[in-house]
Amino acid sequence: MSDILTKDDLRQFGLLLINDIRKIMEDAQLREKENIHPEWLKSRAVRKLMDMSPGSLQNLRVTGKVRFKKVLGSYYYNKEDLIKLFNED
Repeated sequence: MSDILTKDDLRQFGLLLINDIRKIMEDAQLREKENIHPEWLKSRAVRKLMDMSPGSLQNLRVTGKVRFKKVLGSYYYNKEDLIKLFNED
């Protein structure tokens, strides 16, 4: 066997390997972003999306217009209820 492996060969192989890993990770991230559609949204996300104050969101919760869950001190709101509520207006 007269094949000699040089440092340049290893460097090229490393660059090819890194590029392949990057492509795989980018594809995985794109697929993950497409599949993320949470059913429950945190208070902060709801306020940001709907451009409302914490008091307005609390009012929706207290009057029962939107379903919610409290987990470890954080409120989560049902996404479908929010969409229905704001599509009625």
